[in-house]
Amino acid sequence: MTIRSLASVAALLLAAGAAPVAMAQTTVSTSAASTVPGFATSDATDPYLWLEEVESDRAMEWVKAHNETSLGTLQGDLRYETLHQQALDLVQSRDRIPSPGFTHDGRVDNFWQDADHVRGIWRRTTLDSYRTDAPQWETILDIDALSAAEGANWVYKGATCLAPEERYCLISLSNGGKDAVTIREFDSVTKTFVEGGISLPESKGGASWIDKDTLLISRDFGEGSLTDSGYPRTVRLMKRGQSVDQAVEVFAGQQTDVSVSGYTLRDADGAVQAVLLNRGINFYESETWRLNADGSTTKLELPLKSNINALVAGQLVVTTDQDWTAPSGQEFRTGDVIAWNLQAWLADPKTPARLVIRPGEREAIEGLNATRNKLVVALYENVRGSVYVYDPADWSRTRLDLPQNVSVGVGSASEQDDKIFVSVTGYLNPSSLYLADAATGAVALTKALPDKFDASGMRVDQFEARSADGTMIPYFVVHKDAMAMDGSNPTLLYGYGGFQSSLLPGYSPTVGKLWLGRGGVYVIANTRGGGEFGPKWHQAAQQENRQRAHEDFQAVAQGLITRGITSQPHLGIMGGSQGGLFMGAMLTQRPDLINAAVIQVPLFDMLRFHKLLAGASWMGEYGDPDIPEQRAWIEQYSPYQRLAAGQPYPEVFIHTSTKDDRVHPGHARKAAARMEELGYPVLFYENTDGGHAAGANLRETARRIALEYTYLTRRLMDQPAQP
Repeated sequence: MTIRSLASVAALLLAAGAAPVAMAQTTVSTSAASTVPGFATSDATDPYLWLEEVESDRAMEWVKAHNETSLGTLQGDLRYETLHQQALDLVQSRDRIPSPGFTHDGRVDNFWQDADHVRGIWRRTTLDSYRTDAPQWETILDIDALSAAEGANWVYKGATCLAPEERYCLISLSNGGKDAVTIREFDSVTKTFVEGGISLPESKGGASWIDKDTLLISRDFGEGSLTDSGYPRTVRLMKRGQSVDQAVEVFAGQQTDVSVSGYTLRDADGAVQAVLLNRGINFYESETWRLNADGSTTKLELPLKSNINALVAGQLVVTTDQDWTAPSGQEFRTGDVIAWNLQAWLADPKTPARLVIRPGEREAIEGLNATRNKLVVALYENVRGSVYVYDPADWSRTRLDLPQNVSVGVGSASEQDDKIFVSVTGYLNPSSLYLADAATGAVALTKALPDKFDASGMRVDQFEARSADGTMIPYFVVHKDAMAMDGSNPTLLYGYGGFQSSLLPGYSPTVGKLWLGRGGVYVIANTRGGGEFGPKWHQAAQQENRQRAHEDFQAVAQGLITRGITSQPHLGIMGGSQGGLFMGAMLTQRPDLINAAVIQVPLFDMLRFHKLLAGASWMGEYGDPDIPEQRAWIEQYSPYQRLAAGQPYPEVFIHTSTKDDRVHPGHARKAAARMEELGYPVLFYENTDGGHAAGANLRETARRIALEYTYLTRRLMDQPAQP
């Protein structure tokens, strides 16, 4: 039973122990000195502000012209069609593990996409059938058929079903992949939308059941109802038969908050134990309030940086991302997992908590879920995972017998008993799925993917690079055993570095087939800003310390060159969203290290990020450009303002989506326009659908992947490769 963590509303964007390499201190490139003074530091000095008009005629004409040029170049490459067909075969393959989700009655749900179901189907089977090689699926909702019938471009964004029967569900549908969704009531037994049932118009936000006739909704209710981040500022109680306008407000946040929302805390039998309201003050700090039976609200005594993770056997499980003194006087540390008897704690906030887990310095918790009677935790040490079962009776733990030195993930858990799905994967290990019994410790392999690429003769190494301040930054290198150490290997370095999002080992058929199998080397940097070593690893690169993450990434790039794994003509980088900002920082600070950059749905103009779409919600990560002190550290690395003439920038490939309502496509557009103004070659592609994931359907996803690897082939594998 998963309890949603609502401290943030959106998250930005998927070996041999060698001795670390000592490296020279990395510094910000002197290219900043040649930046045009004042360029784009205000609306008046930004010549490309018009590209932020998402669907204006002028902007879309610019997009169309650039798409024609870039697609003509990349799709005109003789290798594109082969790469595209390989990507299409992989993403549309039926030979995938259907991701399982337990229903309350013990059956298994799945959302599935393939060549015949491009938009996807929501389907269901029994657990016994799921465990066979050929499950007998029952289709509940066909999104392709729905889109065709309604002449709509629907993208499925999930279902919230009313416990315990789970017959009636709230279906979230997105137009073209946007974060904003339309919500409609659906009967999963009759497989039809409920005539005259609940229907909420398109908006960011959500809806949660209290009972069949009562919902908590957080939506756009009109003027003044959204935060500066563009998310709901109020929560309303809506009764069946009421319109959205008739719903009664029960909670309101501040205009400067990220968002507010509401949800129910239920036990394993589906009974409501508390109705909770979340006020997201910023991306990392939030308050949780209880909605009382009389309509009043009570603030719960929790640290601002914390998450409610589970309710198991009457125990409320919470993680804290800050040092904290509880009302009981107990001292807890950043990263701790603690638990209270829920009803005793609600009655008296001074009720003592139990310390469940205190991770070590190189450990991190990457997932928690609860079965009916147990807490199941994915705990990582040095970016390698294990799964432990904790008993709420005394919080003793046992370790599940799973493969070692891989990534593990705790999946859906049964509320009927203690079964839970656990995934296992690695860079060269095809994904497998185990069904575990948390009560007995029994583990059974349920499904395993066949090899999607030939990994024979390949290996994974884990190295470290010394960042500018001396911190050792781990990174994984996936390569062929016979790799020459003469700097000749085409190498793709991937990074993200923000929002406490960890880059864990995982099996990617497209990376394997389209890159590794063709002689490429794949590298993943576990920089600060991520969550690989817990909250402190992330917090070390927040706000005024953001440059540390950029220096970490640069240190890994330099380490690859120093080791002889690659060299500048053969080194490319890739990252999306926050990772796109990462790529922009590398491009403008250390272009001398790289010969290619795939910049996906990026943040780029960091002096205006807070004014565009959901950008204000990320000030907890980056700072506020309207505050002079914070603006000073942001403008030191903001890629858009740092782009300058006379630099050794390689030709870059930037792509975004018109329908992205999270990271504004203006970031990518303006980056390309500015680089072209300065005389640099740029490939720019904008998908007119797709949302922040940049792919509304599998065919578009395959095209994007093929474009990326065609570009990387041209830049890193062809000889000679020139900036």
